[in-house]
Amino acid sequence: MKNLQSKVIIITGASSGIGEATVKLLATSGAKVVLAARREDKLRLLTDEIRGAGGEAVFQKADVTSREDMRNLAQLAMETYGRIDVLVNNAGIMPNSRLNELKVDEWDRMIDVNVKGVLYAIAAVLPIMKAQKSGHVINVSSISGHIIVPTTAVYSATKFAVRAISEGLRQEESPEFGIRSTNISPGVVKTELLNSVTSPEVIGMSDWIRSLSISPDRIAHAIAYAINEPDDTSINEMIIRPTIQSS
Repeated sequence: MKNLQSKVIIITGASSGIGEATVKLLATSGAKVVLAARREDKLRLLTDEIRGAGGEAVFQKADVTSREDMRNLAQLAMETYGRIDVLVNNAGIMPNSRLNELKVDEWDRMIDVNVKGVLYAIAAVLPIMKAQKSGHVINVSSISGHIIVPTTAVYSATKFAVRAISEGLRQEESPEFGIRSTNISPGVVKTELLNSVTSPEVIGMSDWIRSLSISPDRIAHAIAYAINEPDDTSINEMIIRPTIQSS
């Protein structure tokens, strides 16, 4: 992981799951990590752990649905380290339900976090990356951004949108400014995503879903691999499923 050393990397949703696993792996590989999430206590513990092991890390409590929070996060990275090499857009929620359950508030929240949150973070770092003529945006989408099954319609819509944003960013910014774009689509992973579910049908499937899941470390390694590639090579799309997951 030679190319990770000293890179300044922002990770949203850093307090648990894929975000936490990614933070730990990147920090131990020599990156300077900037952590963001809503749970300040967990961010503080994780930052202290990284620093105690000799790594470099700072954190900021932030909500990706706030444009101001995302601007402040980019400003923290610049004030601390003087550049931003990578943004890992990892924050997301998944309160799946059938459309006929009419959980409109949950639909709104998914759109705000999963789509607007990705865009707000990109908006905060893109001018900096263009000025540097380098950078890398990694968006964590989902296998649900490739397929749709009952109960995933709105979540899938948000993750299809993330794939579209990733590809649009690649086409617009890679040729002239050297800004790389990577879309990573995990299958079932051991995270807290199911904790936000309120649909009785989906709750009833939770044990079965969890039985399929793989460690978030697997996704962290994929993220690290994409970052570690030389600047002239862009890993644009990855799908990572549990071997036993059929769809």
